[in-house]
Amino acid sequence: MKNIAIHFKKHLKLVIGIVGLAAVIAWSGGFLAKKVKPGQFEHPAGIAVPAEAATFAVQVENAPVRVEVVGTTASEEKINLSARIPAYVGEIFASAGDRVKKGQKLVALDDRDIRQQLAGAEAQLNQAQTEYERAKQLFEKEATTQQALTAAESMYAGARAQVEQVKVMLTYAQVESPIDGIVTERRIEAGDLANPGMLLLAVYDPLRMRLEAPVPVRLVDRLALGQEVDVALERPARVLKGRVSEIVSEVDSSSRTQLVKVHLDGVEGDVLPGTFGRLWVDAESRAAIFVPASAVVQIGQLAFVQAVRDGRAVRRLVKTGPARDGQIEILSGLRAGDVVLVNPILEG
Repeated sequence: MKNIAIHFKKHLKLVIGIVGLAAVIAWSGGFLAKKVKPGQFEHPAGIAVPAEAATFAVQVENAPVRVEVVGTTASEEKINLSARIPAYVGEIFASAGDRVKKGQKLVALDDRDIRQQLAGAEAQLNQAQTEYERAKQLFEKEATTQQALTAAESMYAGARAQVEQVKVMLTYAQVESPIDGIVTERRIEAGDLANPGMLLLAVYDPLRMRLEAPVPVRLVDRLALGQEVDVALERPARVLKGRVSEIVSEVDSSSRTQLVKVHLDGVEGDVLPGTFGRLWVDAESRAAIFVPASAVVQIGQLAFVQAVRDGRAVRRLVKTGPARDGQIEILSGLRAGDVVLVNPILEG
């Protein structure tokens, strides 16, 4: 009996321990607490809109479509200076980028051969003049015929013309700037042999610049000679007014475009030939949505506005288009009837 009592006590302690452990686990797991049914915590979305906050009601409007056409700048007056006689280059007095004046000497060619020709022509002229004066005196004394006088006069005139021709050739050895402008495309160095027709230098007028842009044929009818258009340049970065000065009648068969030349107003000599530019051509209008530029917040590559609903501002992602007159076009993310904050509230 004693052994049975001892075993009973041991088992009783074990059972009590297990029951106690189970109670602790049940209590710590919340099984003994009162159950609360799951639900949602009501929290209004967005930020409360102050009473004085300015809002903008979104609406659809007809907006002109502006098609961007890229082009490059060029001078309306560019003159290529070529050699007119075969000669070696003696000196060069200007380099590419130099500003020059009209009549300024740019290149001197070796003119020694021409000067020798001039000396010989002048000697022949002196001799022909002497023969002519002698024949004229003899004719007055009736000591020679009219035919001899005419022949002497012809020789004298021919010799004089030969001298003038060589003098003109001598001027070809001095290459001068025909305009006030800037030197570009220097193609020669001292000692080079210049042949007739060979390009030496080019000079352009920096105050008379234009944009040359290939305009799609479907848009050419929207441009007219003398029409004012907007032109944006890459360097210097600015927008200029321009006037259509020429529309080339030939169509490029590969690109289906026509070359349009736009004279640039307000150029101050700081626009270089070959500068990248954009010409905007107005096409048919279309339905579009615009909001004030201040209503759009840009964060990295994302843009959003704060739409107002039930007195609260909620962030909404949008896709933006081009800006105009302080407004930005919204391509997606808004529709007519939406209301947005003109000046979004800082969050966080």
